[in-house]
Amino acid sequence: MKQPKPPRAEARPLTLETHGITRQDDYAWLRAENWQEVMRDPDVLDADIRAYLEAENAYQETMLAPTKDLQDKLFAEMRGRIKEDDSSVPSPDGPYLYGMKFVTGGQHPKFLRSKRDGSDEEIILDGDKEAEGKAYFKFGGAGHSSDHKLLAWGYDDKGSEFYSLQIRDLETGKDSETRIEDTSGGGTFSADGKYLFYIRLDANHRPSKLFRHEIGTDPASDALIFEEEDAGFFMGVGKTQSGDTIIIDIHDHETSEIWTISAHAPLDPPHLIAPRDTGVEYSLDDNGDTYYILTNLGGAEDFKIVTAPKATPGREFWTDLVPHKPGCLILSHDVYKTFMVRLERENGLPRIVIHRLADHIEHEISFDEEAFSLGLGGGYEFDTTEIRFSYSSMTTPSRVYDYDVETRKRLLRKEQEVPSGHVAGDYVTRRLQAPTADGETVPISLLYRKDTPLDGSAPCLLYGYGSYGMSMPASFNTNALSLVDRGFVYAIAHIRGGKDKGFRWYRDGRRETKKNTFTDFIVAAKHMASEGFTSHDRIIAQGGSAGGMLMGAVSNMAPEAFAGIIAEVPFVDVLSTMLDDTLPLTPPEWPEWGNPITEKPAYEYIASYSPYDNVAAKDYPAILAVGGLTDPRVTYWEPAKWVAKLRATKTGDNLLMLKTNMEAGHGGASGRFDRLKEVALVQAFALMVVGKA
Repeated sequence: MKQPKPPRAEARPLTLETHGITRQDDYAWLRAENWQEVMRDPDVLDADIRAYLEAENAYQETMLAPTKDLQDKLFAEMRGRIKEDDSSVPSPDGPYLYGMKFVTGGQHPKFLRSKRDGSDEEIILDGDKEAEGKAYFKFGGAGHSSDHKLLAWGYDDKGSEFYSLQIRDLETGKDSETRIEDTSGGGTFSADGKYLFYIRLDANHRPSKLFRHEIGTDPASDALIFEEEDAGFFMGVGKTQSGDTIIIDIHDHETSEIWTISAHAPLDPPHLIAPRDTGVEYSLDDNGDTYYILTNLGGAEDFKIVTAPKATPGREFWTDLVPHKPGCLILSHDVYKTFMVRLERENGLPRIVIHRLADHIEHEISFDEEAFSLGLGGGYEFDTTEIRFSYSSMTTPSRVYDYDVETRKRLLRKEQEVPSGHVAGDYVTRRLQAPTADGETVPISLLYRKDTPLDGSAPCLLYGYGSYGMSMPASFNTNALSLVDRGFVYAIAHIRGGKDKGFRWYRDGRRETKKNTFTDFIVAAKHMASEGFTSHDRIIAQGGSAGGMLMGAVSNMAPEAFAGIIAEVPFVDVLSTMLDDTLPLTPPEWPEWGNPITEKPAYEYIASYSPYDNVAAKDYPAILAVGGLTDPRVTYWEPAKWVAKLRATKTGDNLLMLKTNMEAGHGGASGRFDRLKEVALVQAFALMVVGKA
């Protein structure tokens, strides 16, 4: 059967000059001039751009058509591992328990409330009902007032992450007649429930303005409380665990500033904790008259916890409580009435530490496995002796525990069910250390079946991210089992740019050291091949967003190391995006990548690795790129331009495909089952590339 001819985007050369350096961009026209409007209404997309994207979609569908039965089978397997009528462990708050559940066949959660004894359960928000008739639907935040009378909830029905905010009367179940548009998705109530604080996004999708809404009034009259004028900073709003303080958090990727408002005095103006100081980060919780602040002030690279009086919270009054310990990264902290809990990571593994406030005695919660993932579940109550945490490993399904900090007893509240069955003993999880040329070692977490041959013949899916200090947990992933059960080794490379080995690991994979991220990933692939876990013609690399940039970079740098590349919503046009300060994320991203507008060295360094700018006439691995038309984070034209340039430039006949989700954004399809169809497509591509389709 004759293969269809792949589509070719028209080359429309555009000459650009920065710092006296000239470059040519043949596919800049794929960036819609009215992209802000497209985010809100995809129907206004330019006809030429739409025609190209749809042609690529048609080609992708044709080329993967032989895997349709396989995709259906993969989807059925993955859906079969989901307990469809699942529910969360309810969280107590005053007279009620709050939780959520899914029903059989349901795509979206239902938010529940019952009395403290579990009786009189009611659905306070039905996701499936709210999503009816919408091609895309995703919840934003959903939070109730402290008097339990109101619920503020947000939704996005375009994939653009411009959330509409509704306020629901929990006694009548009805929403207010007016919606608050263009918000970040959630809100924070004052202590008396009479006011709601929320963030509104500007035309460029930046969370720049904090408003106070008086319940029952027209949102047009909402008071502007705070405006962040620096386009390089994000803004968020929340509340401390005690419920006493509303927090206005302003930050980029390396600097933060916090303003507070008493939740009991919502009409008061915001109060500054400490002014922003480049490179200094801090976050806070409170207890009575004291703030507990997590910060890297004073060279505390892996962070420390200090205290400060609420009356005088400036840095000159900060007193060390938990000192800095190099190599032990404090990730987060929560303060309750009698204790503080913190999540930290050392030697690549997380741990939970309880700190009693009365006498400062500490203890850890211990675990048995060599590699695992932990998460603090939070809760609504402040005056409690219990915390909730989750635990899993690559072979152990997620478990939710309640832990009493006084008795030190843990109670298993829920274990993830795998309806189709899962025998942990059939699988092996391991951690390798891949040596790098500069003397570091890159951890690699592995999962495979016991009967998988380790003679180099096994295919491998190697996942990586490596940006923004985000660490990749060695957690349970039911979707990965479909590949593992077909003989794959599933691997996660904990590369520099994440904080898997502390803040230093992040510092050594950003800005002028960003290439370490890419070489670490290549080293991980080569190490696995040299150790017999796989071979280079059997390795499928996968990454999304900034991890998609990783995919683009390694395909340029070492195409021979991989059989296939899966780049999901890939940030591949790094130089053009960092030069365009009108885009939603560009100014806040400069601390992460460097500012090529003002700094020639930053321009030259980004240009030296930006995937789109380094496409060359070479034999690339098979590539599947996936984008979202209304994605405000990685705009659709990045993967579109990348694929267009690859198709015009690369040698060889390995498959190259672009799939653009025309009704979704950064996260792909919104429903829990619709999303699995996209995962099945990606896995079918991986299986096809290694000859297992």
